[in-house]
Amino acid sequence: MVADPSHQHLVLFARQPRYGVGKRRLAADVGDLEALRFARGSLARLRRTLGSDPRWTLWLALSPDRPTDWAAPARIIAQGPGDLGDRLSRVVRALPPGPVVILGADTPTVTREDVAGAFAALGSHEAVFGPARDGGYWLIGLRRRPRQHLPFAGVRWSTEHALADTMAAMDGCAVALLREQEDIDDGPSLRRYLSGLRRR
Repeated sequence: MVADPSHQHLVLFARQPRYGVGKRRLAADVGDLEALRFARGSLARLRRTLGSDPRWTLWLALSPDRPTDWAAPARIIAQGPGDLGDRLSRVVRALPPGPVVILGADTPTVTREDVAGAFAALGSHEAVFGPARDGGYWLIGLRRRPRQHLPFAGVRWSTEHALADTMAAMDGCAVALLREQEDIDDGPSLRRYLSGLRRR
């Protein structure tokens, strides 16, 4: 039986892919043009892979918040201002009722099976995380309940402590973990990703 997509929300969290904007660590290693090429390709791959699945509704949370005509079939939702925790909290609270899974556009290896596994985990857990190799996470999913505490305050973003900080803020709630994957944030991680594509 196919889940009603109006009750399961998948959010791609991304910067608008523009030359010289975003992916600064990657650009420092490989140049602005190669960083832009990766950002566009990764976002396009994830939208293509995940956007037509009938088990969830796809949303695209872009920064900066500007109108765009290339996002279909995703629905657009504003990230708004503030740090990453502020923006994640805003998006979680703005969505219609139902479980939400949020993933960044920096992990192009995410599959439909990964996302389906995250939603399945939320059937018996309050939250699910996809651990990243660098100590952060490539996915977070929340079951969402009325007046639920969101675990994003005080997180040391962009450090090896991000996952541990967020899990600690779950305050003893049941949490599931998915497989570890790697965010593409610098030259070495990009080379590993491209090498994996060639092997496949």
